[in-house]
Amino acid sequence: MEFVDRLYELYKDKLTGDEEDAFIIIEGIMESFTARDVNQLFHDLPEPERFDMLALYLYEKFRQKLAEEGIGQTKNRDDGQIKFYH
Repeated sequence: MEFVDRLYELYKDKLTGDEEDAFIIIEGIMESFTARDVNQLFHDLPEPERFDMLALYLYEKFRQKLAEEGIGQTKNRDDGQIKFYH
């Protein structure tokens, strides 16, 4: 995604590799976006990237719901550990 590539180039010398870096930067950028900016960004994405973005959002919201309800362990697949979802 071009927007992310440009954002990374802007901040890459200030990143520590901590996941919070990304969240803080994105949150700061999003605070300055209008609804029109968000719609335009979404509209400009190729269809596969829109699908990926929506899928990731839904995945995170579903994962949060599982955690709120206390159902199983909700670790990401990337951590290499066994997951229990029920």
